[in-house]
Amino acid sequence: MYYSVVPRELETQLLEPLRAHYAGEGDIEVIVDRRRSQRRSRPVRGLDEDKRVLRDRRRRRIAGELPPLFGERPAAA
Repeated sequence: MYYSVVPRELETQLLEPLRAHYAGEGDIEVIVDRRRSQRRSRPVRGLDEDKRVLRDRRRRRIAGELPPLFGERPAAA
């Protein structure tokens, strides 16, 4: 099923013409957007709105030096 979403502001102009246009298509339905506000909630008070927490999900590197590979000479300290 596919949906053609019409903004609420354009409902009177577009809803019926689009429904007539897609009348022969069985898998397309024309609907009106019913959302009234943004889905994201407002930030919690006390937090700085400009700062975002960036998390690095990559695997952390092991601390220290790696041992020499086979055939390599150890690094001089």
